[in-house]
Amino acid sequence: MEISNDLAVKKPKRLTSVVWNHFERVRKADICYAVCIHCNKRLSGSSNSGTTHLRNHLMRCLKRSSTIDVSQLLAAKRRKKDTTVSLANISFDEGQRKDDYIKPTILKFDQEQKKDEIFNLGSGRFDQERSRIDLARMIIVHGYPLAMVDHVGFKVFVKNLQPLFEVVPNSSVEQACMEIYGKEKLKVYETINKLHGRINLSVEMWSSPENVEYLCLTAHYIDEDWKLQKKILSFVTLDSSHTEDMLSEVINKCLMDWDVDRKLFALTFDNCSTDDDIVIRIKEQISHKRPLLSTGQLYDVRSAAHVLNSIVQDAMEALREVTQKIRASVKYVKSSQVTQGKFNEISQEVGINSEKNLLFDCPIRWNSTYLMLETALEYRGAFSLLQEHDPDYISALTDTEWEWASSVTGYLKLFLEITNVFSGNKFPTANMYFPEVCDVHIQLIEWCKSPDNFLSSMAVKMKAKFDKYWSKCSLALAVAAILDPRFKMKLVEYYYSQIYGSTALDRIKEVSDGIKELFNAYSICSTLVDQGSALPGSSLPSTSNDTRDRLRGFDKFLHETSQSQNAISDLDKYLEEPVFPRNCDFNILNWWKVHMPRYPILSMMARDVLGTPMSTVAPESAFNIGGRVLDHCRSSLDANTRQALICTQDWLRMEPGDVNSSSSLSPAPLLIEPS
Repeated sequence: MEISNDLAVKKPKRLTSVVWNHFERVRKADICYAVCIHCNKRLSGSSNSGTTHLRNHLMRCLKRSSTIDVSQLLAAKRRKKDTTVSLANISFDEGQRKDDYIKPTILKFDQEQKKDEIFNLGSGRFDQERSRIDLARMIIVHGYPLAMVDHVGFKVFVKNLQPLFEVVPNSSVEQACMEIYGKEKLKVYETINKLHGRINLSVEMWSSPENVEYLCLTAHYIDEDWKLQKKILSFVTLDSSHTEDMLSEVINKCLMDWDVDRKLFALTFDNCSTDDDIVIRIKEQISHKRPLLSTGQLYDVRSAAHVLNSIVQDAMEALREVTQKIRASVKYVKSSQVTQGKFNEISQEVGINSEKNLLFDCPIRWNSTYLMLETALEYRGAFSLLQEHDPDYISALTDTEWEWASSVTGYLKLFLEITNVFSGNKFPTANMYFPEVCDVHIQLIEWCKSPDNFLSSMAVKMKAKFDKYWSKCSLALAVAAILDPRFKMKLVEYYYSQIYGSTALDRIKEVSDGIKELFNAYSICSTLVDQGSALPGSSLPSTSNDTRDRLRGFDKFLHETSQSQNAISDLDKYLEEPVFPRNCDFNILNWWKVHMPRYPILSMMARDVLGTPMSTVAPESAFNIGGRVLDHCRSSLDANTRQALICTQDWLRMEPGDVNSSSSLSPAPLLIEPS
């Protein structure tokens, strides 16, 4: 029913509903009316009438005009009068004027989007193309399948949410994803090539349920604000024609495509058994772009978490028969309520007061096997007595087997704690690995001395695998620890005296010489930068065919012979000063950022060393016995599309420490559990 116009009157009280942003309240005599500011239609405005009829009118009114996304406007909840109504960062101020009822508030999908990529709700018009890009971005970030746009439920949901949106086909979404990939790739390329420091590259092998292999190459670096960053550069599908010796070509191609071969500091492989020839070939390819250290050890790094996982598998294999008996024993006890009740009575009889319940393990996750063994050991006495009371229990362990299980469980506990340290740190700088790896080394030495042949032979096999890793990575680990101001050379001296005994001094000198050699390379670079002969964006000097570079040897000679005439070096000054007190809130990157003016050359070296990925394992796969497995959703895609989605998802990932990020915005993992 239409009602005649009248003058607007002052509202007696604040109107709390968002609907009143679109209506004026007018009064005629003792009756109040609501006048729509869009079409001037008048409806009942009495407080007894509520606002449902106003909302219904507003839906019809705005839908006809197609100027406002009313479904977004009306989704807002009521708030207290001194707060604002918000919807995913979209705010409406209840006290705003009627002619400014929608303030142009932006909704950022990710932090790095530029203004032309941000959806502006206050623009007042629905944008089909913008929505298509937003849909593609959502699919990328959350790891949704491209085919979701063909799902009936999704189509119904979108149609009810925004009738004006035309659901695009699968191919259109894929095209939008590739457009986003191209734009984001350019941003990452510019960021990496503007770095003053160097980058480190981790090389990881993935597989799929169809046994297809992939190579994931990730750049790790510390940015200009001294924040640890990592970006996936390539996710290459390896077809059946690829052989292991061809991996060097794939890696070199990635380095050249991204123009980072001249900025490379270290390569980290996830497999300690990777053929050394691969690394040699990569070195040969890029050696004309940058000089390598004579030792080469800082250049070739293997993942610490992966070597621990491999050692754990040796222990699990040695204890396999005992583990199977314990698994069968747990299964028997939990097979019926009667058996479980009998077992509980026996447990009380022998004085076991453990609050833990027996549990099954997931054989492909060794931390669950550890928990099963640990719990079963607490009920060892009950299992032994159960054998005497129940003739159907045939999986009993001997005393020797129980001792083996106890010892190996102790070993696994150490590896579990260290793996948690590696995978639980949000910002795993290289300095944190040395003490953990040294603890493993010391324990392996002790385990090899066991009088039990079963345990000692198992430990010898584990130590042989560890020694191969240690020979490649010990110098890199030690140098990173020295660059921690809480430790310096003291931590190396402390652990090496336990590991090497009488030969410790010689080993300590090797580390000291190694870090001095690296520092001298950076010192020469600093001189060349002053002379303008270093590559832009590079922290180590380059080599070219320019005639002036023929005197590079002279530069090194001049630097070495002039050291005695110069003031004390950054490295000597750093090592001579007292160690920084240890505390739980220490942030090594902040420390070096603050101390850059005091150690200008050493801080440049520290930036590159501390950014080296000493471990490449992801938290969700830290305890997996198998490798990283791509889910079927991604493995079924075209190779180029797969790479685009995986790389772009990584680039759009919210920073873990961002207070504005929500857990709901964290991308879905690309991993599935191996079968």
